[in-house]
Amino acid sequence: MISVIVLTYNSAKSISRTIRAAKLVSDDIHIVDSYSNDDTVAICRALGCHVVQRAFKNYADQRNWSIDNLPLAHPWQLHLDADEELEAELARAINTIDLSSCPYDGFIIGRKMVFMGRTLRFGVLNKTWHLRLFANGKARCENRLYDQHFISPGKIGRINCYVLDHQDQPLSEWTIRHNRWSDLELNELLRGGRLDQDVVAPSLIGTVIERKRYAKLTYYALPLFFRAFGYFFYRYVMRGGFLDGAEGLIFHVLQAFWFRFLVDAKIYEERLTQGHGSAVLSDRVEGI
Repeated sequence: MISVIVLTYNSAKSISRTIRAAKLVSDDIHIVDSYSNDDTVAICRALGCHVVQRAFKNYADQRNWSIDNLPLAHPWQLHLDADEELEAELARAINTIDLSSCPYDGFIIGRKMVFMGRTLRFGVLNKTWHLRLFANGKARCENRLYDQHFISPGKIGRINCYVLDHQDQPLSEWTIRHNRWSDLELNELLRGGRLDQDVVAPSLIGTVIERKRYAKLTYYALPLFFRAFGYFFYRYVMRGGFLDGAEGLIFHVLQAFWFRFLVDAKIYEERLTQGHGSAVLSDRVEGI
C-alpha cells in the first residue's frame, strides 16, 4: 500500500539502516540520488531499491520532482531522509492503518533527534512533527530554500510515533552542513518572508506545523544577536536540554551559537554590505 521515497547524496554510511527500516512498511522503495561519488547507489541497488539519479537544485525541487515522476507502485507515499530510521513502533502503527478506507489524505509523523549516538529527550527540538505519509496527489513540498515541510489541502491525521533522525556525522561535517544551511536560511529571509499558497501559513492556533512556523516568525521578530542567547536559554535551561548530558550541551550550544547566531551574523554582514549596519539591533526580518 505504501511506496517509500528517499533522497540521497553520499549517504553510504547511513542508507542501509534507512532502507532496512523502510522495508518494514514497503516493498517499493525509490532512491533519488544526486550523483553520489561513494557507494550509495550500489548499496541501494543491492538492497533491491529502484534508483534514479538527478542533479540537485534544492530540496523542494527534488522532492516535488520525485512526487511527479517516480513510477510508484502504491497509492500512498512515505518520504524519508537518508539518515532517518523508522522506529519499530511507527512501522507497526503504519501497518495497522487501512489506508484504502481511512478518512485522511495524509498523516503527520514525529521525529526524534539522535545526536552523537544519544536520543535527545529534552529541549523542545527532541521531538518535531512533519507531514511525511500521504496519498498520491494529495501533498507537495513547500517552496522554501530551507526548513521545508510537505503541505496538503486535505484532511490530515497524526501518528504519535517517530522516525529517528541520526545526526551521526563527525562534528566537522555537522558544522559544514549547518554553515551551508545558514546561507539558505539567510537567502530565505532576504526573500522578505513572503507567504503564498506554496508555503505553510503560520498560525498560533493551527496545526503543530503551523504553530512551529508561527514560533519561527516570532523568533525573527526579536532583536538580532540577542535572540540566539534567548533561544539557548529557553531550550537548554527552561526546557531541560541540560538533562541530556554532554551531548545535550554540545548540541544546544552549536544549534544556538553556531547555527542561529551565525544566521544573525550573516544578516549583519548583509546589512553592512547594503549600508544598514547602524540599525542592526532594531530591524526585523522585513527589510533585511
